[in-house]
Amino acid sequence: MIAGLDAKRYDLVANEVAVRTDRLKKYDMSDPYIVSKAVLIVGKDNHDIKTLNDLKGKKVGQSLDSNYRKIAEDHGATNTVVDGFNQSIDLITSKRIDATINDSLSYLDLKKHQPNLPIKVVYEEKNATSNAFLFRKNSDELVKAVNGALADMKKDGTYLKISKKWFGTDVSK
Repeated sequence: MIAGLDAKRYDLVANEVAVRTDRLKKYDMSDPYIVSKAVLIVGKDNHDIKTLNDLKGKKVGQSLDSNYRKIAEDHGATNTVVDGFNQSIDLITSKRIDATINDSLSYLDLKKHQPNLPIKVVYEEKNATSNAFLFRKNSDELVKAVNGALADMKKDGTYLKISKKWFGTDVSK
């Protein structure tokens, strides 16, 4: 998705992009709109992986520009590049990879819609990550408009209503 932004195929990325110093050097970002925690997901019958340290020598599925790819590789995992979360889950359930690291909200949403999927969370990160919309540099007007819309939604209660409907909690904190 970030490559598409760079190629000017679209004006912003709205996909839980983590606010990171390296990204702020190259891109503009909105105010954070959601926080999430990384979770380590494995097949239901996997008893070998319990923590990030257990990823050494294991196969994971992460997208190329994912924050989670770096975490997995830093813990000794070999990455299979995937297009997204659903593909990584398909690879776990078909036993082509051992694990994936992804967002806790994505996992909760997936299990809500497919409760019988044979996967489980074995580890959850303690610290939450702030996520924001990502823009090409010098997109000041668009960033201002998005930030204004976010502020309006939080002020009038729309944001909290949507958050509780889909996640059961306020995901902005």
